[in-house]
Amino acid sequence: GRPLPGSADAAALSADTSLWTARHGCFVSIKNRDGSLRGCIGTFMPTRDSLDAEIAANAVSAATRDPRFPPMRPEELDGVRISVDILSEPEQVRDIAELDPARYGVIVAKGGRRGLLLPDLDGVDSVEKQLAIAASKAGIRDINGADIYRFTVDRYREPGDPEGA
Repeated sequence: GRPLPGSADAAALSADTSLWTARHGCFVSIKNRDGSLRGCIGTFMPTRDSLDAEIAANAVSAATRDPRFPPMRPEELDGVRISVDILSEPEQVRDIAELDPARYGVIVAKGGRRGLLLPDLDGVDSVEKQLAIAASKAGIRDINGADIYRFTVDRYREPGDPEGA
């Protein structure tokens, strides 16, 4: 119910203005304190004029528009932790040997559908599993003939987040 923060608010968080003025895709993940997912929305390529605007828009979407969950209520805020993944530009891979689920996220694209999975996720310990999950998210049943891309992330977590320790 309040206006989104602007560039001046972002600059107050970090003096490194290049961080905020650069354009990147990003994902905002919201987790309950027990580690369960509460919302996650993002963009693999930038859609806004600056990273601060990209993060703010994706944070609102993760809290209110993730179709897997009802919109968050204000009273839930104290019980969640937020992380932000800043994505590198995706690069197409020619061989799955170029993938590593701990280091790279993946995008699987086929027939106008696209599924993305971030890197270094609990329980995703093989390239095959990572690709299968990404494909499934897009409704791609068979990845033969699909285009596969990889990307890295810079992950930022809230202070005190046990996963960020």
